[in-house]
Amino acid sequence: GSLQRSTCTVTCKWNYLAHDGGGWSAQFFKRIGLSDFVNESYARIGTEIVAPGTRLGTGLTRAAAAEFGLAPGIPVGASLIDAHAGGIGAIGGRDNSGGASDVSDRLAYIMGTSACIMATTREPCFVPGVWGPYYSGMVPEFWLNEGGQSAAGAAIDHLLKSHPGHAEASAAARSEGLDLIDFLERRIIARAGSASRAALLARDVHVLPEFIGNRSPYADPDTRAVIAGLDLDTDIASMERLFVAGLCGLAYGLAEVIEAFAAHGVRSSIMIMGGGASRSPLVRQIMADTTGLAVALPQTREPVLLGAAMLGAVAGGAYASIGETMAKMSALGRKSEPTAPDMAAFHTRKREVYKLLREVDRGSRATMRDIARG
Repeated sequence: GSLQRSTCTVTCKWNYLAHDGGGWSAQFFKRIGLSDFVNESYARIGTEIVAPGTRLGTGLTRAAAAEFGLAPGIPVGASLIDAHAGGIGAIGGRDNSGGASDVSDRLAYIMGTSACIMATTREPCFVPGVWGPYYSGMVPEFWLNEGGQSAAGAAIDHLLKSHPGHAEASAAARSEGLDLIDFLERRIIARAGSASRAALLARDVHVLPEFIGNRSPYADPDTRAVIAGLDLDTDIASMERLFVAGLCGLAYGLAEVIEAFAAHGVRSSIMIMGGGASRSPLVRQIMADTTGLAVALPQTREPVLLGAAMLGAVAGGAYASIGETMAKMSALGRKSEPTAPDMAAFHTRKREVYKLLREVDRGSRATMRDIARG
């Protein structure tokens, strides 16, 4: 086997310095009480650091091949973290003209249980409350900044399950052969007339959906969710309003990260979405309207798996580099554009309420801080 480690993993998660021959920081490990790593010459955490897609050892070992039912020696590429694999599977795709992409002009938003917001730049940009910059953390020879939302899909699931109409809506969805999200989305767009105007259903319901803290751009693990505008309604229409309000809240959190990026030199003209929620026209349109960015899908339904396949293609010699592989193996699909100015004005006003909810959260925690927990 091989003990070589991927630049992505050790840089993004272990504070390895991949630029200018920086390597591991003995001073850092000693300061945080992990001097054993230094004394062992980093044997446990990696002494050979290689770029993602580098062919490891002599390929798949006999033992691993037997367990997987594959042939020994198949090339194995150095890995990427799952969201970062989704990043290279999404941001480098050819556009509709077939032209090559400038990855530094594209933002990747990988939305699953949580969400990663990733941008690449040619020079390092330091953004408060955002992880990075990491050299070659995702795309080789580019710097990576990584924002995030600790609860994204998980926040929406929690909102829906907490609504008293959840059982009724779930049964109605099953009767139509749909999952709950698709069922609600069809009803919402039919009621509103378009995915963009669906946001108007949440005019009087507002959600700060940070149930388990804010990862970016405030880096506040103690942030908690706040919901305003609830009534005693238990019907499916009430659930739809809460669902749309939750999506708006996630979108406003995303917009805060994008604005923090831009304030520190990280600018994008298009956002490429991945993850299960990205297939939703309602989600994409609300994200486009709130951020002012066009939102595109990769043609593949599984950018994370495609990114992993790209690593294998480089390791196997099909392509010479990750950059070439992104251009040859991926392409953009459907695109959602920001819509009419009246919807931009609506979201600007609703974001003011979102900011008030954040102040309520901060203020309530400050007021109760010196009271002992029960």
